[in-house]
Amino acid sequence: MSDYQQYCKEKDKIDDFIQKGFLISQVSETLDGAYVEFSHPEEGDKETVLIGTANARKYFSSILIRQNG
Repeated sequence: MSDYQQYCKEKDKIDDFIQKGFLISQVSETLDGAYVEFSHPEEGDKETVLIGTANARKYFSSILIRQNG
């Protein structure tokens, strides 16, 4: 799979959680990528996703800045 296709898959996962009302609650960076934890403020659900591409990490970073801004 190309890097662009991987980015699209990761971006779609992020967008899906955001559309469902989840917020980014925690980020843990590793050599494999970033583990991004999403939590739903009303339902208390938590999900963690591994984001490996640099562009997808930039994408969720911009969402996190907007979320906390």
